Amino acid sequence: MPAGTRTRTDMAAPSQSRQATYDAIVIGAGIQGSFAAYHLAQRHRETLLLEQFILPHSRGSSHGQSRITRTAYPREPYARMMPDSFHLWQQLEVEAGTSLYRRTGLVVLGPAGDPELEGCRRSLGAAEVLDATVLAQRFPGLQLHAGEAAVWDGTGGVLFADRALRAVQPPPVTIATQDVFRRLGGTLRDGEKVLRVEPGAVLTVTTTTGVYRAPRLIITAGAWTGALVAPLGLCLPLQPLRIDVCYWREKEPGSPSAGRAGPCFMALGLSQAPHGIYGLPALEYPGLVKLPPKMCYHHGSPVDPEERDRAPPGAPRPDVAILSSFISSYLPGLEPWPAVVETCLYTVRRPRSGTQASGVPDPPSLQSGSCRPFPSPHTLTPRLPQNTPDEDFILDRHPKFSNIIIGAGFSGHGFKLAPVVGKLLCELSLGEEPSHSTAPFAVTRFPGVLQAAL
Repeated sequence: MPAGTRTRTDMAAPSQSRQATYDAIVIGAGIQGSFAAYHLAQRHRETLLLEQFILPHSRGSSHGQSRITRTAYPREPYARMMPDSFHLWQQLEVEAGTSLYRRTGLVVLGPAGDPELEGCRRSLGAAEVLDATVLAQRFPGLQLHAGEAAVWDGTGGVLFADRALRAVQPPPVTIATQDVFRRLGGTLRDGEKVLRVEPGAVLTVTTTTGVYRAPRLIITAGAWTGALVAPLGLCLPLQPLRIDVCYWREKEPGSPSAGRAGPCFMALGLSQAPHGIYGLPALEYPGLVKLPPKMCYHHGSPVDPEERDRAPPGAPRPDVAILSSFISSYLPGLEPWPAVVETCLYTVRRPRSGTQASGVPDPPSLQSGSCRPFPSPHTLTPRLPQNTPDEDFILDRHPKFSNIIIGAGFSGHGFKLAPVVGKLLCELSLGEEPSHSTAPFAVTRFPGVLQAAL
């Protein structure tokens, strides 16, 4: 089948399964995998991008109309990547011929002197610090309290997430990354679940409808990454979580309450929301404000990604209560209870010590000697943050099979960095010097990840 084409209805028997050889294969057509495939195709590598679900879908972490982008970052590795990321987003806008970003500015608020707030201020250079009076004048709907300060990031804004994803994938899903990927000669096959990966100088990837070979493989399968790499002897500390995404209605439509025309914002270091909260104008529901809790690393409900939408009726939603309290205190112009609650699937790093941060022992399926990525959610206690949580990505070669590249753990703040992440994964797969240091993202920073193949 020529590059750049695909079919959704091919139900060939195993004896008639498709077979093809490529320069590179990417598993997972979310935003990270799509950008990795895009960069490979830009370098004239014949690339196959595989997706287990029919596109478009909402089963992973890349769907939805909006994500925050910003320069402000408390952690230096990401702050150094952001200028490159902004440049690559702008390049994609030109290539796709569509707008992918709306600048709104970003308010970062928290206790004065908070380390994360100070890190954001440093990342902005000559940052504008807003006290309560100045903030109230510029954004009347957003309130500060005694002892708190805010930093203004004029580059902050909203990425049009669905549109950006389509830009790097080919039609009939016409979004930017996917469309440009097709024009560069890439092949995307959706509705093909990967059954196994056989390592070697030339790898073999077997799916439900085909067998494909390539000298290099990139795995960016989100919540399914752990299950894919476990048979390759790699036990990654990843845990899928179900996260509540909330949308809030103004008490008085048109009032200055950080609504559609307001800035994005992040709240860091607050005692009532210790894991951070972020908000942005809701493109999905005009007139509402989108507030997903940034409890994406150690909060939310542990979940099997195959059952993310099967929450028990009447299950408690403590994160929504935290957000409601935040609304009442900091955004009093909004109704105190969300108008819409949706769910998103995050994939986070889980502790590897044999205990959760709360001190509760890990279930047997997560303890040493076992690598079962998706234990039953009924056996898990929701995790609390560690004192020094590892909130970094995984961007590295497989410790044993150097032509297998793994990208994982992006949930919560990875979308804005996808152009750079995709470039780094591409560079690693081609043996090039990475354009940014990947040392903070090494697989081997986690003890005991390499095990005998299952």
